[in-house]
Amino acid sequence: MKVRRCTVLLLEPREQVSFDLGVLLSGGDGLLRERRWIALAAHLGEEVEVDEAERELLGRLSPAQWVDTTSIDADADSVRQLLRKGLLIGSGKRHADMRQRDERLRDVYWHPLAATLHAFSRWTGVDAVRNMEDSGTGTAVGMRSVLGVPPSVGASHADDSARLPLPRIAPTAFDDLLARRATCRNFDPARKVPHELFAQLLQRVFAAQAEVRVSDDMVFLKKNVPSGGGLHPMECYLIVQHVEGVAPGLYHYRAQEHALEPLAGPDKPLREFVMDMVAQQHWFADAHVVVLLSPRFDRTFWKYRHHAKGYRVVALEGGHISQTLYLAATEAGLGAFITGAINEVELEQAFGLDPIHQGALAICGFGWRGQVMETAELDPAERVWTHGEPVSQP
Repeated sequence: MKVRRCTVLLLEPREQVSFDLGVLLSGGDGLLRERRWIALAAHLGEEVEVDEAERELLGRLSPAQWVDTTSIDADADSVRQLLRKGLLIGSGKRHADMRQRDERLRDVYWHPLAATLHAFSRWTGVDAVRNMEDSGTGTAVGMRSVLGVPPSVGASHADDSARLPLPRIAPTAFDDLLARRATCRNFDPARKVPHELFAQLLQRVFAAQAEVRVSDDMVFLKKNVPSGGGLHPMECYLIVQHVEGVAPGLYHYRAQEHALEPLAGPDKPLREFVMDMVAQQHWFADAHVVVLLSPRFDRTFWKYRHHAKGYRVVALEGGHISQTLYLAATEAGLGAFITGAINEVELEQAFGLDPIHQGALAICGFGWRGQVMETAELDPAERVWTHGEPVSQP
């Protein structure tokens, strides 16, 4: 059989420190330091510990050139262990699944550091609210107490005398719209979003406005948000809960046709499903429409192959889309939100996504604001709320 090293692999020398009474009694500082080598392979997405012999063997093998196991100057057990761990890729039939998994990663042209970041920052089964409560960082006062003083709100590079003040320009209607943009954490599930308003927001934020057809198999879209290379890789998957004329459930939004594709629903109530997807952030659970921003990495990396900035422009696009959603929703009298605290693994499973080709980047959503602020919203100018009551309701 022939083998090669996996395509993307980083090795981290990690130190684990623990208290040891024996070290203290022998005149030391009481700290026992254990050093280990941790392999971070993007196609696995989970940490794997290796010993020194395995580490050295990985360093000698190529990720592209196949070699016969009989020609490797290494202990046979090290080869077997690395095959079992998925860090070596084998040519045999029993290694076909791991080989295909690694080849999919290679074929998408990921930059190694971006692939590692993506693979190891995905959550599964995380309860973000419980984590904040357990750490005492669930409130601003708690964060200050636990984390200390935060960095200042703005950087300064000169003393006051050198500053050049700028004139304040009289606000326009657009400034008023910006002032009313605030993350919504209180939704009213008893009030449905009208069908036309729902369609209008999807059209403004996610739809293709025009297209440029270079050839039969090459099309570029024009949307209302910028996109790296004009590629617009972002797909949108909807969890519709409270919209007139649209059955609650899961959908894929077709940007070119401005249409919904119904998908198989989850095996649990929608609200419970949303809670699991947003890592138990209950303040988003009643949003009328929840949108998964799902980038097709293969489309962006088709142009930006192994590019150090490829992943960054994909992430930037999520920000462009969410701000457009905020403004469109605010103009329509609705509230909007975005969160990166999501359980990517469960989202991938629910929507049938292969994270190497197409991932889960963030979740945003919109709907009617509630009548009472049960969960705090950041609105210091009181343009949305006054003493916990809405300033106005359309």
